[in-house]
Amino acid sequence: MKAITLTLNGNGLAAAVEPRTHLADFLRESQGLTGTHLGCEHGICGACTLLVDGVPVRSCITYAVACDGAAVTTIEGLDEDEIAKELRQAFSREHALQCGYCTPGMLMSARDVAIRADGADEQEIRVAMSGNLCRCTGYVGIIRAVSSVIESRRARGIAAVPDAGRREIGPAGSGHASTSGATHVERRATPEALPPVAKDAGAPPIASVADFHPQATFTQTFVVRHPREEVWAFFERLNDVAACLPGASITGGDDRTVTGTMRVKIGPIAAAFDGVAVFDRDPSAYSGTIRGSGRDTRTGSATRGSIAYRLVTTDDGRSTGVDIAVGYALTGALAQFGRSELIRDIVNRISQAFVQNLEARLAAPGQASLRPVAELNAGSLVLSALAERIRRWFRKLVGRGET
Repeated sequence: MKAITLTLNGNGLAAAVEPRTHLADFLRESQGLTGTHLGCEHGICGACTLLVDGVPVRSCITYAVACDGAAVTTIEGLDEDEIAKELRQAFSREHALQCGYCTPGMLMSARDVAIRADGADEQEIRVAMSGNLCRCTGYVGIIRAVSSVIESRRARGIAAVPDAGRREIGPAGSGHASTSGATHVERRATPEALPPVAKDAGAPPIASVADFHPQATFTQTFVVRHPREEVWAFFERLNDVAACLPGASITGGDDRTVTGTMRVKIGPIAAAFDGVAVFDRDPSAYSGTIRGSGRDTRTGSATRGSIAYRLVTTDDGRSTGVDIAVGYALTGALAQFGRSELIRDIVNRISQAFVQNLEARLAAPGQASLRPVAELNAGSLVLSALAERIRRWFRKLVGRGET
């Protein structure tokens, strides 16, 4: 697996991918962006066309790792795009689609033509669109639609942009894994910084998640019976932190970006989420964020999440309060276990195990007596969480009866 960062539809994304994975497969299978269609898978039909750094490319023959540091735009990312809106209306008006399978790639290529074409010459449009094949329409409606958009834009005084503004020679996305490219993506991908926090602050901030829309968010606080400086120093040792989490292991990375695996068992279902996590820390405020994503190939489930945390002094400096705010999204077969209340109960129990392991490590630094738990048995956590919720419901019911 290789860790990559890119800007996907305007949002920052960090992920771990196999070097052989094509961009189309990565987007469809791990990101759920199925608007990118696969046809010939040889770069001929154009159904998989999308934009990399604003340039139309065949995603079925483009490796995802080649786009490290690049900006990728799929058809889902053009919902609010002005030119794409005009093209969609024109395609509908001119009956330029039938089965619709080629349409996402058609719109991507047509948008590029609408930007750079000086005029609505039919022959030029046919040549420019010749890389996108359609088995239904006969192309007549498609050409009329693209031509009408070009005419309308030029009539409104919107001039053509030569070469669509391209200034670089070489494959789309090439060279963006350099330092300058990484800086560009990091500026987009990093969540907003947590606000400055005074000592002994109260409730934690809600997680600032800039790179995805969580299905649910919630906050939690727990106390570790060690001074804040000691806990903060421990949090910097990522391998030790992972050893305190049931089922977690780190397989590679550096001080900021790591790849790893989270193994989970829910009844007969065993899943191993391979993924990547990015850590950002603010020593001045004793706070940080962890953003990660992972995918289990066996179940097809994928998860993305963000944790904002902050350490505050308690008990006259003898203990540390850890305030966290969690946001997550879960898709695939395991999403049936993703109800927010149930997840909250499970996270509470995982946090209890984490605190116990953390305090054991802090109490005996340098000792290997505490071994990482090889697998998180979420099934037992689910059952205990459900049982506790039933008990609470029953107590409420009995309480109503007594009154």
